[in-house]
Amino acid sequence: MQAEYADSGIHDLSCPHCAGRFTIYLRKHKFEMLFDLGTRALMDGYAREAVASFAGSLERFFEFYTRAATLERAAGTGEDFTAAAARLDTAWKLLSAQSERQLGAFALAYLWREGEAADFLSPQALGSDFRNRVIHRGYLPQRTEVDAYAARVFALIDRLLTQLGEAAAHAQLEQELTYAAHLAAQPGEVIAVFEEHPGMFRVRRFGGQVAAKTGQTKNLPSGPANDAAAFQAALRERGELLGKVFGRG
Repeated sequence: MQAEYADSGIHDLSCPHCAGRFTIYLRKHKFEMLFDLGTRALMDGYAREAVASFAGSLERFFEFYTRAATLERAAGTGEDFTAAAARLDTAWKLLSAQSERQLGAFALAYLWREGEAADFLSPQALGSDFRNRVIHRGYLPQRTEVDAYAARVFALIDRLLTQLGEAAAHAQLEQELTYAAHLAAQPGEVIAVFEEHPGMFRVRRFGGQVAAKTGQTKNLPSGPANDAAAFQAALRERGELLGKVFGRG
């Protein structure tokens, strides 16, 4: 049985043959899902659609980073996680309709977590002109252009995930609590299924050894993130699996 992806990651389904009821909880964050959708579109030859998904993935990752860093900071002060998450939701609603405000929130979160300005947020480093030409001006990109843009987005997200380290678990816990609340409200006959699909970011870190803030040496890429080799390596490793996840290939 196939089903459309739900924005919430929660899929309430009914079997047409056995009348059974199921809820599938997808343990994957939106930035991961969007990047995988973009990768699949690229593999299928839909270059313009791939750009839109990659751009959306980067925006949602900036939200993911901001939420993880904010919740990590709250945990460090001993604040109750649920209360901190609720306040974060209230604050994020003020930003949710404007991508510029969200980018500003990320820039500040990065500054007070890493102790340095996010100099990689320039329009040139992010490929903003290319993105805007495709999404807002109807430009039909060549495959090589989309490959380069995808590599740029992939490398930047991968680098920032590396820097987040264990702090990413705070955003994961937020998702798990949402799923737990939904599950608790379900009737007893509903079968719960938790899935964690392989994807482009469920692989080893490319471009250097990863070290959390434990005194180990970090080897992170510097300057504009645009590691085409890393993206192509991940694509070769996960391309076939993505095809199976999306029911193609």
